[in-house]
Amino acid sequence: MIELRHVSKSYRRGDQQVPVLRDLSLVVRQGEFLALMGPSGSGKSTLLNLIAGIDRPDSGEIVIDGRDISKLSESDLARWRAANVGFIFQFYNLIPVLTAFENVALPLQLTDLSESEKKARVTRALEMVGLSDRIDHTPSELSGGQQQRVAIARALITDPALIVADEPTGDLDRQSAHDVLQMLGRLNRDMGKTILMVTHDPKAAEHARATVHLEKGQLERDAEHSA
Repeated sequence: MIELRHVSKSYRRGDQQVPVLRDLSLVVRQGEFLALMGPSGSGKSTLLNLIAGIDRPDSGEIVIDGRDISKLSESDLARWRAANVGFIFQFYNLIPVLTAFENVALPLQLTDLSESEKKARVTRALEMVGLSDRIDHTPSELSGGQQQRVAIARALITDPALIVADEPTGDLDRQSAHDVLQMLGRLNRDMGKTILMVTHDPKAAEHARATVHLEKGQLERDAEHSA
C-alpha cells in the first residue's frame, strides 16, 4: 500500500519559492490502477515522481509497504527504485542505437542474473507485449505504439510491484493508445501490478479503476470507476 501523509513540495524559480503540492494526503491500495488528472502545473507529475522515489518531498511522509522512502539515503533510494518501480514515459526514452532486446535488458545489467537468465526474461517480456518478431529492431524501425510496448516490457523486466506511467499515450495515435491502455489494464488485472498513470485524457483515465484530480497542488476529488 502507498500512503502519502501531509506531503508538500515546492521548487525555486529565481528568487521565488513556487509551491507545487500543499499538505497532500493520499492512499493507494495495493493492486490499484489510479489515474492522476489535472491541468498543466497542478502537480500531477510531481506527485508521480515523489511516489516513484525520483524526487523528495519538502515535508510529510511517503510510506510504501510500511517504509518511508523519503527518509532513505540516495543509494538506498536508488536500490529501492530499481527493485520496486517500473517507469513508462510519454516519449518512450529508448536508446536509439540499441535493439528492442537491448533496451529491455538494460535494467538487468546491475543484477546478479546469468546471461541465459537475462535472455530468457527479456524474451518473455517482449513476447508478453507482442513484439517477439521485433526483437532485433531499433526504435527507428518501430512505430510509436511498438516503441511504447518496448518501454512497457522494459518497465516489467525486474518484476516491480509498482508501475508509474507519465502520459503513456500522449504521443500515440488512437488505436495505439487504446492498445497500450488495454495492456496496462491486463497488467493490473492479471498480474496484480499497482499502476499510477498521469494523463490529461479523460478517455485514457476511464481505463483506470479510479481517478484523482489535482488542482493547484491539492486533491479536488477522487472518482471511483464503475467498470
